Parts: sequence; structure tokens; C-alpha cells
Amino acid sequence: MSAERDGGAADGADRHGAHARRRAFRDRRAAFRRSPFLPATVLTLLVAAAAGLFAGSYTYAMANPTPHRIPTAIAGAPASDSAHLRFVQGMEKALGASLQLRVYPTYRRAQEALAQQREFAILRNRPAGVELDVAGASGASVAQLLAETAPKVGAATGVTVAVRDVIPLQQGDPRGLALFYVSLAAVILGFVGAIQLSVHAKALNPAERIAFTVAYALLGGFTIAAVVDWVLGALRLPFTESWLILALTMFTSGMVFTMFNTLIGRWAMLPTWGLMVLLGNPSSGGAVSWPLLPSPLGTIGRWLPPGASVNAQHTAVYFRGHQHFFPFGVLLAWAAVSCAVFWVWRHRHPGGRTVLRAHAA
Repeated sequence: MSAERDGGAADGADRHGAHARRRAFRDRRAAFRRSPFLPATVLTLLVAAAAGLFAGSYTYAMANPTPHRIPTAIAGAPASDSAHLRFVQGMEKALGASLQLRVYPTYRRAQEALAQQREFAILRNRPAGVELDVAGASGASVAQLLAETAPKVGAATGVTVAVRDVIPLQQGDPRGLALFYVSLAAVILGFVGAIQLSVHAKALNPAERIAFTVAYALLGGFTIAAVVDWVLGALRLPFTESWLILALTMFTSGMVFTMFNTLIGRWAMLPTWGLMVLLGNPSSGGAVSWPLLPSPLGTIGRWLPPGASVNAQHTAVYFRGHQHFFPFGVLLAWAAVSCAVFWVWRHRHPGGRTVLRAHAA
């Protein structure tokens, strides 16, 4: 009997001990969830994942740019001689891509298409061979690729080739990256400014938040343009147009973060960073021209704010008189949608204050 009682007591103690351990585990888990260690742990994992995605997205887009199709104008009637055909076929074989050929009746019409950035090169026949006009301002990477490949193909096919850069980059921007970095600064500082408003000016009401986003966008865009042009002299900008493009970019970027902050709160940085930096900047065409980007990126990039900003800025600086509405439409659409979402669901946005009416004494 004594042994049975001892055994029963031991079993009860074991069950009680197991229950106590489970309860202690639940208490520790609940305490962890209430502590600052949970969001810190989540952020640690997210930062590590974002670092890999950031490196991967830029490497995928820029490490080994490969041409897919290069819009090329043919000035005048296309030649039917074997030398011309050998050269075109040799270029396509050497590039591993197709020259998307389009015939223009005159060289002037082909030049106009190049200035409108519908074509990246002009090919025309000469008595001694062919002439290839490239535009470094349309895309330094594409122009460099064509300029390096054409003489080699000409030598291999027995065709004399003359290469000219008819719309070169500015002297202070020999690789065509300055505008990419200028737009990148506007994009990143645009949503960083919105983050800082949410942290340090949380009591702003919705209309005030939009007004201050406009204010720092105008001032920030002016500062970027002034430093690049007046202080560093890296680029000769059409100052007012470039300033307003940068301001619109900063405002759009800031309102995109504000929209996500309204929808998902403190985790708004994740979709903002993913849209603007991981996807938008590598596909913008600023560092690598869109014919050399992987096909999906070359298409998607033009519809995102970073790509639209680079496109508008690029045309303003190098193709004055040929500005088009599309990039501005993209920026305005993103800004309008972001403002509309923020305004409709403004009651969900963290922050704000109650404005009391003054009462007469």
C-alpha cells in the first residue's frame, strides 16, 4: 500500500511538474510577445532578408546586362546588297539579340525618332560601307555596346563601318549615371521624409501632413538640383524643369509611404522599400538602359515612380523640346492614388490631433 501511495504521489508530482513547466513556458512566451524583443527579432530577420533581396535585385538587373531587342532606324531605302545584310545579321549574332529595324524615308526623320527616344541607333548605307549613329544620351550602356560591337562585326564581315555618337552625354556625366543617382536621392529622401514626419510630427492632421510633404519635396528638389548644377557643376540642368521633376518625385515617394502607413501601420516600410528600391530603382533604366534589362524589368520599370522620374529627367536634360507626358502621368497617378487612399482612410493613419474650437470667454 505504501509503495502504491508513493507511486501515485510521484505520478501526481510529475503531472504537476509538467503542468507547471507548460504554464511557465506560456508565461515566458506571453512576456516575450509583450516585450520589445519581439519586434526587434522580427526586424532583425527582415533586415537580413532585405539585404539579400537588395543585393539580388541589383545584381539580377545590372551585373550582366544583355540586349534583347534594340530599336534601330534605317535611314532611306534599305539596301538589298549582301554586304548590308551580312552586317545586320553579324550584329544580331554578336549581340545575341535582334535589331528591331524600322525604315524611315529620310535621315532627318530618323534623327527625329532618335531625339524622341523611339530609336536607339540609326543605320544608313554609304558607298564605302555603312554608318551607325548611336546616342550616348539615350543609354550609355547601349551606345557603348553598339560602338564596340559594330567595328568587330564589320571586320568579320568585310564591311567598312563608321560609328558616330550624335547625342553624347555631358562632360560631367561620362557614364550617364548622374541622373540615376539624382533620381535615387529624390526617391529615397521622399519616403524618408514621410517616415520622419510620422515619428517626429505625429500630431499633424491629414491636410497638414500633405502640406508639409509638399513643402519638403519642393525644398528638397531645389537643393538636389542646386548642388548637382550650381555647386558641383556635374550637369547643366534645365533648372526649373529638373527641380519640379525632383519635387514631384519626392512628393510621390513620400505619399506612397503615407498610403502604406495608413493601410498597414508600422510595417509600411516593407512595401515602400520593395516597390521603390528593390523593384523600382533597378528597373528604372537609369543605370542600365531598358533594352539591356531583363524583359519584365524593362517593361515594369516605366510604370513605377523611380523609372518615371529617370525618364522625365533624362528627356529634360538631353532631349529638350521632346518631353512627353507619360512619365509625368505615371508620377501624378501614383501621387493621386496615394493621396486618395490616405484621405479616405485618414482615420486609420497613426497620429493626428483633435482641433478644438475656441470658445468665447
